[in-house]
Parts: sequence; C-alpha cells; structure tokens
Amino acid sequence: MSPRTSFDATVLTMFPEAFPGPLGVSLIGTAWREQGLWSLETVDIRGFSKDKRGFLDDTPAGGGPGQVMKADVIGAALDSVEIRGRPLLCMSARGRPLTQARVREWAKAPGIIVLCGRFEGVDQRVLDARGFEEVAVGDAVLAGGEVAAMLVIEACVRLVPGVLGQAESIRDESFEDGLLEYPQYTRPRTFEGLDIPEVLVSGDHGKVAKWRQQMREETTRERRPDLWAAYLANQQAKGGKAQGE
Repeated sequence: MSPRTSFDATVLTMFPEAFPGPLGVSLIGTAWREQGLWSLETVDIRGFSKDKRGFLDDTPAGGGPGQVMKADVIGAALDSVEIRGRPLLCMSARGRPLTQARVREWAKAPGIIVLCGRFEGVDQRVLDARGFEEVAVGDAVLAGGEVAAMLVIEACVRLVPGVLGQAESIRDESFEDGLLEYPQYTRPRTFEGLDIPEVLVSGDHGKVAKWRQQMREETTRERRPDLWAAYLANQQAKGGKAQGE
C-alpha cells in the first residue's frame, strides 16, 4: 500500500471533467502527480440521482426562478466519501468570506471536501444536517462552484510542507501578518523609463527590509482600509506601532 498523502481534496461536482484544471500544472501539479504530497478526487453528483434521467435538481419550495440542488442526492454523494475528519465546505456567494487565516486552518487538516453548487443553490437542509461551512471567494456570483473550489484547494495545497519548496516564499506573502505584500522587481534595471527603486540595488539589507515593510503598510492602507484598521489595532494591542504612524 502506498503511503497516504498529507492533504486529500475531494470535490463533489456535476462536472468532474473540469478538474484538475490549473491544479494539475506547475509546482502544485508536480506535488500531486509526482511527489504524492496531496491528492485530488472528484465525485460526480449526477451518479447519485434517483431519477433515471440523472436529474439532481427541482423547483424552489415557495416558488421562484431556477432550480435547487436536491438534499437527498447530495447526501448520497457525500455518503460515498470517507470523511476522515476533513472539513466540509460548500462554495456559495452567500458564504463567509474566504480568508488566509481559514486557509491555514484547513491546510493543517487531513484535507477538505468541497461541494460545488449550481443553479439557484443547494437545499439548505443538507448543508445544515451534514455540517457544511458555506464559503465565498469574493463578492461576485459565478455560474457554479468549480472555479471557486479550485481556488480554495490551491490556497490550501500550497501551504502543505514541501509543495512550494521554500518556507520563505510563504512567510513574506500578503495576509500572512495582516498586510499585503510589497511590490516586486527584477531585471532589466530600467523598463520603459521606469527604474528599479534604488534601495533594492543598494546592497543594504537593512534598508531593503525597512523599505519593504513601509511599502507593505502603504499598500495595505491605500488598497485595503479594512485590513489596515485591523493591523493597527493588533499593533496597538501588542504595544507597537506601524512604521507609517
């Protein structure tokens, strides 16, 4: 028997052919196909329909447009999966916003099980009865949960030890300490009249670190006032302050 992977992702979907998509390329694809650091399984929800035509949706109770995915079909699909303590997630525009903090928690689990909604949504009873957590990847509505599921899986898998190779690549990223990442540059030194900031080619590592921290703070303050307010509150609680204060 082959050793178990460190992170197992299972996707309940109407369209298993959509996977692996971008999950099968680059370092994440290599970590799956060649290194076995994580695994991906898809479960075709249609196969659990009791209707001979494979229907897994019906009209909304109370009336209204569209169709709703049936609780009994999704429940049967989930029953075919060995849960093993993995969180149950349902991709939904009405879910709680995805955060890096939640991703870090899920990445420490044996894996995740992700339900991809379609139509007008999923019968609430199966979400409540089985303990699904509804997750939104942004303030936008998609045609289905498959793209959102890939996003969540990638965010988790890249935190699995060994997938990216260098721990430093994760440590300095956006959201890891409440701030967005600093701007990045590389050769050529001049591009269309714009130069790499002088401090980055000065060779002074102390100045580089200070500049990067300042850029992180400025970028967060300008682009994400919500994150900036939370960061300041956290700094004050620790008795410190931001560089830009």
